[in-house]
Amino acid sequence: MAKKRPQTKANRPQLSDEEIPVVGAREPCPCGSGRRYKACHGRAAAHAVTELVQRPFEGLPGECDWVALRELVPAATVELPLKDGLPGGVPSVTLATVLPMAWPALRRDDGSVLLGLQNDTASGDISRDLADTLRRALEAEPGSPVQGRRAPADGPRLQDLLDPQGAFEPVVHSGFEFWVPDADNAAPEVAASLERANAAAIPTVKLTGVDAAYWCETPEKNHLRWVMPHPEEQLLDALARLHAAGRSSLGEGTRLVGSFRAHGLTVPVWDLPSGATAENIEKPAAEFAERLAAALASPEPLTPEQRRARGGLTNRQVTLS
Repeated sequence: MAKKRPQTKANRPQLSDEEIPVVGAREPCPCGSGRRYKACHGRAAAHAVTELVQRPFEGLPGECDWVALRELVPAATVELPLKDGLPGGVPSVTLATVLPMAWPALRRDDGSVLLGLQNDTASGDISRDLADTLRRALEAEPGSPVQGRRAPADGPRLQDLLDPQGAFEPVVHSGFEFWVPDADNAAPEVAASLERANAAAIPTVKLTGVDAAYWCETPEKNHLRWVMPHPEEQLLDALARLHAAGRSSLGEGTRLVGSFRAHGLTVPVWDLPSGATAENIEKPAAEFAERLAAALASPEPLTPEQRRARGGLTNRQVTLS
């Protein structure tokens, strides 16, 4: 049998780790080592793209609303201002909770861009994945969707692309007609997707008097889900103080039942009577915000009763992400 020739490093271009491009896991590593990418530089790249970022929307205007739209709100849109302004031929960039056919993004015929928020992402950093999709959507041909992919580990994040001073003002919709300029004349597959999405959407309303609080209606009872920016331990202590004092409800027939944990933030949840509308909850929510601010500022350690209340709240906490 012929002997294998030893690999030589002579005349091989020397690349820094930052210059090694991403290739298929089983392909030869571009660094020239002779090993497969997954066993060479792909190992570090894989770790970088799968490492979970606990608060992917931290530093963005409206972080709490980003979390709500990602996890809780069926149909909503937000106009996104870019740090460097809109490129030529792109009249607007709009974040949408969901897009037809679960597309990650869509470049419309008029050049405008829709970016989907509730899609599965390929890495542990939602912000980086969304930024990669947004950049490709800005360069896509008008009238075409953008497919998902694994974002480069060193690619920009939303915090690098969006205007840090820009407003983040969600508009909650009753359905998904915002998908198309003319829903009555949509393509058959889009119309079918629109019908399915509208049938599954839970009626949701954003409160106007407090930040990132969303009323929703379900067949059995209504709920208020309120994304809060406070550190989790401090917030749970404050909620426990109010709960133990009988001051954690939003009025007669309402009850603080627990909380979600989502993208590094805590989301307290209240059960509401089936007849309680979003308008009914506006004033009680504003009053609760004042009670919560006082409880957050309290330096006193929890009493035994408050610790029991805290344990009950913790036991009813569910992690969404």
